[in-house]
Amino acid sequence: MTTQARSAGRSWLWLILLIPYVALLWLPFYNERMPAFAGFPFFYWYQFLWVPVTSLLIYLVYRGLK
Repeated sequence: MTTQARSAGRSWLWLILLIPYVALLWLPFYNERMPAFAGFPFFYWYQFLWVPVTSLLIYLVYRGLK
């Protein structure tokens, strides 16, 4: 199997990167103050939580396509 055929078969992996994109653009979902975590409103810690999650997803897509 050629490299192009393998990567074409796994092109659905790119869709995983849409998860953080949609999760952060859907503002009514996290536009709240509660629940607070360590004094930070939900609005802030939800966004900060997505930084390592997005990094992990990018790594998984990279490893899946490589």
